[in-house]
This record gives sequence, C-alpha cells and structure tokens, in this order.
Amino acid sequence: MVLVAITGASGVDLAVILLQQLKKNGLETELVITKMAEKIIDIETDYKVSQIIELSDKSYDVDDLTAGPASGSYKNNIMIIIPCSMKTLAAIANGYADNLITRAADVVIKERRKLILVVRESPFSAIHLENMLKLSRLGVIIAPPIPSYYIKPKNIKELNEYFVGRILDHIGIDSGIKRWGSK
Repeated sequence: MVLVAITGASGVDLAVILLQQLKKNGLETELVITKMAEKIIDIETDYKVSQIIELSDKSYDVDDLTAGPASGSYKNNIMIIIPCSMKTLAAIANGYADNLITRAADVVIKERRKLILVVRESPFSAIHLENMLKLSRLGVIIAPPIPSYYIKPKNIKELNEYFVGRILDHIGIDSGIKRWGSK
C-alpha cells in the first residue's frame, strides 16, 4: 500500500500522474490532501478535488490524527508527498506532527519505512537545504522534480510522466521510461 499526500505546493499534476500510474500497476493507495493543495488543484488543473480522490482506494481528512496512518502499528510501507511544500518539509524535519501528513511522515521515519518527498521550491534557501539534508541523513528520499532533458520531451506532460517514472523506480515499479544511454 502507498500513502500519497498532496500539499500546497505547485506541481499537482505530478500527484495525479502518480496516482494514475499506481492504479494502473494495481497498487492500493491512500490519499491525504491539504486545504492549500485543494486551492492549488483549482488554480493549476482542470480537475475537481473529488476526481483526484477517486484515483485512490481510500482518503483521509488532513486533520484526522486518529486515522490509521498516524499510528506505527498501521501497515503502510511507502509514503510519497507529491508535491511537498517547504512548510511540510520543515515540519517533518523538525518533528512537528500537527496534521495527518506530518504525523504519518513522522511514523514512516520512526518505523524506518520508505518516505519520498517531491519538494517544490526554487531556488532553495539554506534553511530548505538544511531540512532536506537532515531528512536525507535519516534515509528519506528527497526528489525535486528536476527535468531530464536527454529524453527530448515534447511538452511538460512528458517531463512530468518521466519524473513520475523515476519516483516509481524508487518503489520497485518499472514504468518503461527512457533510460540514460538508451535510444
């Protein structure tokens, strides 16, 4: 099972593509969306929040700290925060578990499970970098959506699909993306 969290950073299309790919590959998914992410969904996409929720098997309210993912005994082996705002990054890096996303990330770290943060900001400040370094040293995968130009993308959608393919690599799913050195 994969817990996907969408926070209030730009890049919601990445989360949609990820959820579609996880469904296509038969993985069970759970979803948490912040209130700010709901606004970003409206600004950046033509999706309704309900359409994105329908891509998951189960969803939780971001403020429900009684939900399963808030507990270490709950079995979710993978958590992906996509996109991950700098606010969420800072909260996780400093153990500030004030909502279900940051609490679930805290649990994933303490249980030594897989956590992937698709951080969104540019340029990074020293504070951002220190928070990323702190989490990377704990085994968290920090994956900003940096374009891979060798794939010769025709549009942003191709770049986003390629990047999501790289995220899928980290959880053991081969999405068939173009590899470096392949023709």
